[in-house]
Amino acid sequence: MDHYSAWRTYAPAGLLLVGAGLSTACDASARRASGAGTARWAAEGTAGLVLLNAGLCLFGEAVKRRALHDAAAQRA
Repeated sequence: MDHYSAWRTYAPAGLLLVGAGLSTACDASARRASGAGTARWAAEGTAGLVLLNAGLCLFGEAVKRRALHDAAAQRA
């Protein structure tokens, strides 16, 4: 996969995962505030943080791939 194709795949996927992770973590926070069982909100919050961090990693990779693509285009 070339850098541009990777960027076009990783950027939207990363943004979707960041949004899903934030939504999930916020929902877990609301469950905690409403008095839900610890196992429920802790598991959901952990899943939200995993999604958020995965999204940030993918988006960071997208930024790197775009920079590599732009650098190669400038050399050409």
